[in-house]
Amino acid sequence: MSNSQIVSTATDKVRALSASLKDGLLMGKRYVDLLNELVETNELLDLLSSTKELVNLNLVNAFVKFPQHYQPADYYLLFMSRMLELNAVNGMTISQHDHALQANITPLEEGLVFKFEPANDHAGAFFADQRHHEPLFYIDLENRLLNFSNQALVNFFIVKQVNNYNDLDLEESLAPLIAFANLLKAKLDFTIDLGILSTSNDTLFHLQKPDLDVAVIDKLFISTTETDYYLMSLPQNNGAQLNMDRGIKLQLSYDLDDYSQQWSFRVLDEKERSSFLGVLLHYPIVRDWYLENREDLAIQATHLAPQLVKQPKAEEEPKEDA
Repeated sequence: MSNSQIVSTATDKVRALSASLKDGLLMGKRYVDLLNELVETNELLDLLSSTKELVNLNLVNAFVKFPQHYQPADYYLLFMSRMLELNAVNGMTISQHDHALQANITPLEEGLVFKFEPANDHAGAFFADQRHHEPLFYIDLENRLLNFSNQALVNFFIVKQVNNYNDLDLEESLAPLIAFANLLKAKLDFTIDLGILSTSNDTLFHLQKPDLDVAVIDKLFISTTETDYYLMSLPQNNGAQLNMDRGIKLQLSYDLDDYSQQWSFRVLDEKERSSFLGVLLHYPIVRDWYLENREDLAIQATHLAPQLVKQPKAEEEPKEDA
């Protein structure tokens, strides 16, 4: 090889190294710009855009190393925190632990923290507590959707926490989660599914099983005989209605015109403030009856993510904590 060829080869390598370093440094600058936008912008569309880009940004570079940087789960949490902050919603705080971000929700204990967890090979992430890892909701920024998990909501708030907090505290802890979902729908055109958090009188909460043994309803009648609550049969004998205080009614029935005769819960409240989960929180008689007969009364599982490999197929009987 001639001297000129040696010089040419060396020059090419230097140029290639220079180009790789430049690409790495430009990527680093873009990363910093996106981080700054994420924590500083007041424009919700820019907030969404920067979060999506950060989640998908690959910082792996053979020539420029970024030893300390956040992970996609952290960007989701920052996005949620900023959405709440920009809309003056309180109740959730963000802190850093072991180079990762975590959330605390008032008034739950400080040691009970929440993070986003990746949804395997699919877009999006789950918002889950880090003690039991119940995926309370799934969010997909690309497709603009957020769905709550009926199974996880019952498991976390009713099975695992209802004996640790009073009903009002648990209701308060749900407030920022519901507000976040509603903000995404109202301001960023997300499609949301509140599941058993819905307070609309028109919402039907279908049972997982296709039919229901009416003996289960008889059990509720027996447990309410010495209370101020009144369980009555519906006019067409297609179910029952429990009249509770504050004008709240809980129906368990099926549509006579529906060939499948799918049984469903329905919460009726003139002010439309009560959800099915709220009924379980506030009324111990209903809660105990539901949990004791959960195999028969389980609400259909929410379709969290399209074709999600590990998506729960049905609301199963919860396992007792070890």
